[in-house]
Amino acid sequence: MRTLTAGLFVAVFGMGLAAGTAVGTSTRSPQSVDDRCGTAVPQLRTTLYFGMARPKGSVSELEWQMFLRDEVTARFAEGLTTWEAEGQWRGKSGDVDHERSKVLLLVHADTPVARHAVQSVIARYRQLFEQQSVLWETARVCAVS
Repeated sequence: MRTLTAGLFVAVFGMGLAAGTAVGTSTRSPQSVDDRCGTAVPQLRTTLYFGMARPKGSVSELEWQMFLRDEVTARFAEGLTTWEAEGQWRGKSGDVDHERSKVLLLVHADTPVARHAVQSVIARYRQLFEQQSVLWETARVCAVS
């Protein structure tokens, strides 16, 4: 089974999609996220969308929790947020398909190590649960703890 539309399978690394710089009507010139953060810490917000259907059934809640523990928390122990979602897309046949999904939100430093960790989570999910893809979107944010 697929996770989302084929056209959305590419990693969307929205470095220019930071809040206030994506699409807007502001006449001010865009500031870098570092300039806008003030005393907050510039970070990346990474959102991953995982389809739960697979060729032989679906990913169980237990399998998902084990994946979070073993693959995600092992790489992003600082924290994460997940929620359930319902995805849909128009397939090649023109029909609209639906799939139960899990969404994972991470806020992390913009480092090669963190980017590699995200790629490893995606690769592992695809391998373990026979997925064609995982949708990945990223934006620059300011984090205050």
